[in-house]
Amino acid sequence: MAGLYYEDFVVGETIEHGKRRTISEADNQQFCDMTMNQQPLHLDAEFAGETEFGERVVNGLYTMALAVGLTIPDTTDGTIVANLGYDDVSHPAPVFHGDTIRARTTVTDKRETSDGKRGVVTMHVEAFNQDEELVCEFDRTVLSKKRSTEG
Repeated sequence: MAGLYYEDFVVGETIEHGKRRTISEADNQQFCDMTMNQQPLHLDAEFAGETEFGERVVNGLYTMALAVGLTIPDTTDGTIVANLGYDDVSHPAPVFHGDTIRARTTVTDKRETSDGKRGVVTMHVEAFNQDEELVCEFDRTVLSKKRSTEG
């Protein structure tokens, strides 16, 4: 499924993404290994059991990356030039192994580039667990292709 071109984005539009993913212990372990993040809160069950969370917490950057991935088919798949930034990231609630994450995107701003050949689109992305608790949110800004310049 192709993503949206600049012309297709509507400021104020909210997209409920249908894809979901249940986070496994292996997902969290692999992400921590690949990013060399050995924080015991993510990896050490005994250590994490003694914290206020009572168990290991999924790496917040994994949660954010997953949220982006869940949104791509409906937003920027094949129509993005580049990600320009991620801003105002927050993790209002922890994510645990076995949680199922879904995402929602709201288009908050868009403008053409100075040469008019592309567009800059800003989206607010929210990630929720299976209990509809907000677990991550951020603004994503992308440089988008314009349909009128494709071809």
